[in-house]
Amino acid sequence: MKSSGRIRIKMCGVTRLEDALAAVEAGVDALGFIFFEKSPRNIDPEEARLIIEALPPLVDTVGVFVDRKRNEVEEIIDFCSLAYAQLHGSESPKYCERLARFASPCQVLKVLRVGRTMDTDQLHAYDEHVRGYLLDTLASGSMGGTGKVFDWSLIGGLGLQKPFLLAGGLNEDNILDALATVRPYGVDVNSGVEKRPGIKDHEKIRRFVQIVRRATLETD
Repeated sequence: MKSSGRIRIKMCGVTRLEDALAAVEAGVDALGFIFFEKSPRNIDPEEARLIIEALPPLVDTVGVFVDRKRNEVEEIIDFCSLAYAQLHGSESPKYCERLARFASPCQVLKVLRVGRTMDTDQLHAYDEHVRGYLLDTLASGSMGGTGKVFDWSLIGGLGLQKPFLLAGGLNEDNILDALATVRPYGVDVNSGVEKRPGIKDHEKIRRFVQIVRRATLETD
C-alpha cells in the first residue's frame, strides 16, 4: 500500500535530548528509542522517559524492541508513554495481537527485513494485528540498523495491505531515489543522520527533512 500524501518522517536511535529537539524543530514526525542491549543506540527506559517528557506535544514516540518478553515491553510502553511499539524480532502474529490489545492505546508496527531470500508466506497473518510495517534490510546476523539499502524493487512483490515505512541505509544522497521508486507512507532514518552511532548530526537532519518535504510538494 503506497502513500499518496504527505510523507511521514521518523528518526530512530535517539539517545540525547538535544538530538530529539533538533529533529522536532527540523520537522521530524516521530522519534524512535531502541530498547535492545545489543544495539549501539540502546537507551535505558529511565533516560528515554526523561527525553520524552521534555518533548513538545504532537510528536509520536516509538519504542523499538527485539524478541523481548511481552510483559517487559508493556511495562516500558507504560513507563515511557510510548505511542508505538516497533517489533524487530521474530514476534508472531499472536504476540502482536496480544500486545496491541493489552498495551492499548499504543499501536504496533512490525518490521519486515526485505531480501531475495525472505519468507513471505506468513506475512498477511500480521495484517489484522498491526497498524503498519517498517521495511528494513535483510542482513545475516543483524536485527536492523545495518546502514545498508535493500533492493526496493522487491517491495511490489510483498503485496502489502497496510501502510509501510521505508528504512535501511537512507540518507540525503539516496532519499530522492527512494521516494521516486517506492513512495512509502513514511521513511525511517537513523545512521544516515549520525556523526557516530547514537549521536545525531543536526545539519544532516535538517537537510534530510528538507529534501523529503520538497519532494512531497513536487509530486502532489
